[in-house]
Amino acid sequence: MLSLYKQVCRECASLVTRRYSTSFSLGIRVFDAPLRAPIYGIYGFVRFADEIVDTFHHQDKQMLFERFRQDTYHALEHGISLNPILQAFQEVAHRYRIGRDLIDPFLDSMEMDLDNTRYDSSLYSEYIYGSAEVVGLMCLRVFVDGDEAEYDRLRASAQSLGAAFQKVNFLRDIRSDYHDRGRVYFPGVDYEKFDNDVKATIEADIKADFDHAYTGIVQLPTSARLGVYLAYVYYTKLFQKIRNVPARHVTERRIRVADSRKVYLLASSAVKHRFNLL
Repeated sequence: MLSLYKQVCRECASLVTRRYSTSFSLGIRVFDAPLRAPIYGIYGFVRFADEIVDTFHHQDKQMLFERFRQDTYHALEHGISLNPILQAFQEVAHRYRIGRDLIDPFLDSMEMDLDNTRYDSSLYSEYIYGSAEVVGLMCLRVFVDGDEAEYDRLRASAQSLGAAFQKVNFLRDIRSDYHDRGRVYFPGVDYEKFDNDVKATIEADIKADFDHAYTGIVQLPTSARLGVYLAYVYYTKLFQKIRNVPARHVTERRIRVADSRKVYLLASSAVKHRFNLL
């Protein structure tokens, strides 16, 4: 029955991904089959940690987060958890050697959101690394499946892709982050004075991350390349929509890519991948 329990936990992680993110769940579905459950496991873990600090406003978030952190460590140490998301994640962590060197910075960054509403350059870099770049590295651990030389060769571009995704999220959600949580992530930015010049400076930084990330995407193993490229395409399309509107639109409404458009991007990306046109 242990095998059944483990399978149920993996399915829970898959459900979390599908419910929370259309873009990532579509990307994961085009990975080769052996990669899907591990990436669902990673997404479920990072999603639930983020949910604690962003959603449970009438609870003691610090207590909940500390419990989640200790439950994570217990699952990693003992190889078992009655939290199905942590059970799925610890399996992935052990199988692909995802260590505390990546897990701790992620948890530390999530915890930063409990107290910080403004980020200077140092805190911003620390937050981006822990909340996004290490998630890219966790996924890269799965993609290279123990090949340390490949991991070292591709790690910088994986970090750039994670950073680009996170910074696009910050731009897309700048209104809700400010009004609902009092946060402004971009260092030195005054939300009340967010204008086209400030927006353009942020966008130039994001574009540099995307450009560097692409150089690594095309070198990924074929088992993972289309899925990662598809997530890249979704986010660059969202980024393009944000770039095409003035700053005031970004502060007034949340810009998104329609699900019908995502299906088209999936099809066109698959064709490019099939004929080695990435």
